[in-house]
Amino acid sequence: MVSRDRQPNVDAVSPGDESEMTRIGFAYNQKPDEDEARPGDEEPRPEEEPPSKRRGQRRRGIASARIAGAIEPPSDAARATEKDDEFAEWDSAGTIEAVERALSHFGDVIRLEASADFPERLRAERPDIVFNMAEGLRGVSREAHVPAICEFYGIPYTGSDPLTLSMCLDKARTKECLAYHGVPTAPFHVVRDSTRRVPSTESHAPSPAFPVFVKPIHEGSSKGITERNYCRNATEMDEQVRYLLERYQQPVLVEQYLPGAEFTCAVLGNGYDACVLPIVGMKFDVLPHGALPVYGFEAKWLWDQPEQPLEIFECPARIDEALRRSIEQVALDAYRVLGCRDWSRIDVRLDATDVPNVVEVNPLPGILPDPADNSCFPKAARAAGLSYDRLIQACVRHAAERQGVSLPSNAGRRRHSGAARAVASG
Repeated sequence: MVSRDRQPNVDAVSPGDESEMTRIGFAYNQKPDEDEARPGDEEPRPEEEPPSKRRGQRRRGIASARIAGAIEPPSDAARATEKDDEFAEWDSAGTIEAVERALSHFGDVIRLEASADFPERLRAERPDIVFNMAEGLRGVSREAHVPAICEFYGIPYTGSDPLTLSMCLDKARTKECLAYHGVPTAPFHVVRDSTRRVPSTESHAPSPAFPVFVKPIHEGSSKGITERNYCRNATEMDEQVRYLLERYQQPVLVEQYLPGAEFTCAVLGNGYDACVLPIVGMKFDVLPHGALPVYGFEAKWLWDQPEQPLEIFECPARIDEALRRSIEQVALDAYRVLGCRDWSRIDVRLDATDVPNVVEVNPLPGILPDPADNSCFPKAARAAGLSYDRLIQACVRHAAERQGVSLPSNAGRRRHSGAARAVASG
């Protein structure tokens, strides 16, 4: 639930001249049109997005195989269905249009697609502030490209700075920072080549014990996350690590598997005024019998069928008050330690003793507008009484207040504070 000490501030703004509308730059990456996609590709989806109920047109590669009531690890045939997910983190035309409508409450929206000519167009337009949701394409700092260019030209923008974005895209560096500051995260090490396992000497955490979970170090959107990543011994770990190293051409994170429940926390605001919106919980009991309780490739692409959608997310999560406060606190600690700004989504999972551990931090949260897509951040906002438009506008207002940018105080400001307080007190 929303913290009882803090509520989402959707109206914060520096005083300004209400007679002048703001020029809002809008930085994004749009997925290629279907006719531009490579044959055989399935439409990918942004980072944390849960099952869609509208995917009847999407192909299914294979059905899950079960032996003696348990799920088998994906076969080589299942691996073959793993698509070329180069654009998995980019947004659809529908999401881009919905965000543009929300931003238009402030004034003129200037589309600035994050393509090769982005720097020249940004410099020519010089908007008052840039709403940034561009994920980038190449390199370990791809999410930092747009903010860095904005800083170079002295143009304010929403969200976290280049350092935070780059660090959070590196799962090991994120965990090193969290561990150093005492924020719970699973023990881990990093494998940088297939011939030897190289522990991360900066981790400040004990070596992981089996079972472990392995994943590419610089990816989102569940790229490379399948049930094979759960490894019970060194043989399984070495096999899957070699596969991930070859496929993704980047180091692999090996972390101790956390067996407890998993949650997603949408954080909105800055500093000690930041708050956690109603917590989203994962209901792994809806997965096929014997499935590993992980929301990865199989759950998204094999077991979530249009005729039998997986109702895997619950918001607000049905948890007791003590656990809610504990999850909120670890999420806010991670948010502040990593320097997140305006908004972020933080994934938390319980260990064997029910202590919340930070799994990942996403400073560019997925924001699909259609409730049928169950996008986690908008889902949490709706539970707090905030519409999709109000959520987008709240992010802009937090960024504007932080940087002294004047926004029209009366533009699109149908107050939802009463609804938010009702959620907070409930």
